[in-house]
Amino acid sequence: MSGEPGQRVIRVLLAGDGHIFRRTLRDLLGLEGDLRVVAEAESGPETLSMAEAHRPDVAVLDVDEPGSGGVEAAMTLRERLPDCRIVIITGDCRSGQLNQALSVGARGVAWKSAPAEQLPAAIRIVHSGGRYVHPELVAEAITSAGAT
Repeated sequence: MSGEPGQRVIRVLLAGDGHIFRRTLRDLLGLEGDLRVVAEAESGPETLSMAEAHRPDVAVLDVDEPGSGGVEAAMTLRERLPDCRIVIITGDCRSGQLNQALSVGARGVAWKSAPAEQLPAAIRIVHSGGRYVHPELVAEAITSAGAT
């Protein structure tokens, strides 16, 4: 999506373990005219520091980020910067992980192996006040709940 004159740019914070992971996401989001990565962080404490310094509109947090983890970072981020919307990104849907992410204030839960266009879409949906949960994560959560 290319930026249009007067179009509002969504400011994004990327937080996750590993430079390659963050660089890949940064490059992906850089292709979108309305999304701009304003900060990156590797750990929970760094996420909070960068969020307070850069005031992103949306924070994309890896559920497995070092330190406190993405879910705990999301909870603290919601307390300190309530206007910052949160998308948790995960590689799987362990029992309760989806509910836990949503219960701490994440407005979106995206899947790491989803097609590339889905993360920008999730960011836009969450930024506009909606919720986004990748359909396969929902299906996995339902299947896991039925198996117990």
